[in-house]
Amino acid sequence: MERPDFRNITFDELVTAYTEQVRGLVDGGADVLLVETIFDTLNAKAALFAIEKFFDTHHERLPVMISVTITDQSGRTLSGQTVEAFWHSIRHAAPLSVGINCALGADLMRPYMEELAKLADCYTSCYPNAGLPNPLAPTGYDETPESISAALGEYAQSGFLNIVGGCCGTTPAHIAAIVKEVSKYPARQVPELAPHLRLSGLEGLTID
Repeated sequence: MERPDFRNITFDELVTAYTEQVRGLVDGGADVLLVETIFDTLNAKAALFAIEKFFDTHHERLPVMISVTITDQSGRTLSGQTVEAFWHSIRHAAPLSVGINCALGADLMRPYMEELAKLADCYTSCYPNAGLPNPLAPTGYDETPESISAALGEYAQSGFLNIVGGCCGTTPAHIAAIVKEVSKYPARQVPELAPHLRLSGLEGLTID
C-alpha cells in the first residue's frame, strides 16, 4: 500500500482521546506533560496538537517534554524516521526537552543521543531500558546498575544530557547508581542554532 499516512485510527480521533487525557492530568495537578515512548511521529503530533489546543482554550500552559523511541540499531523510529527527521517534525512544539527513552540500552543508544544533543535547541533527556530483556538475568534485563551508570556517565561527560533516568527494567539501585555517576559532570549547554529551513520526511533536510 502506497499510503505512508495510513493508520487504523484518524488524527481527529486521536486528538479527542489525547485532549481527554490532558484534561485529566491538568485537573489532577500535573506540573509537566510528557509525550513519551514515541514510535509513530504522526500519533505524537496528534498529542502535541491536543496539548496546544487545550492550552489555548484554557489559557494556561505547562512545560511539555517529548521523548522518542529508536526501536533498533537502524537508528529509526518504528514508522521509519531518523532522529533528525523526528526533531524537525516536532520542534515547532517548543518543548522544554526532547529525548530518547525505552527500547535500546544505553550502550546502543549512544550515537542517537549524540546526534540529538547537537540538533536540539532545548534541553535533552535520556532514560534507556536496562538493556534488552533477558529472562535469565536477575532483574529480567541485561544491564546492571554499574554498567548502565557507566554508560550514562560517559554521556554526561560528553555533554549529551540535561535530564537522565531509567526506563524498563531499571530499579532503584539503577537510578541511584546513575545519579551518583552523572552528578560528577556539568549539564549539557543548550546550543544556539542559526535559523535555517528544516524539513522532514523519513530523513531530515536542512537548507542553508
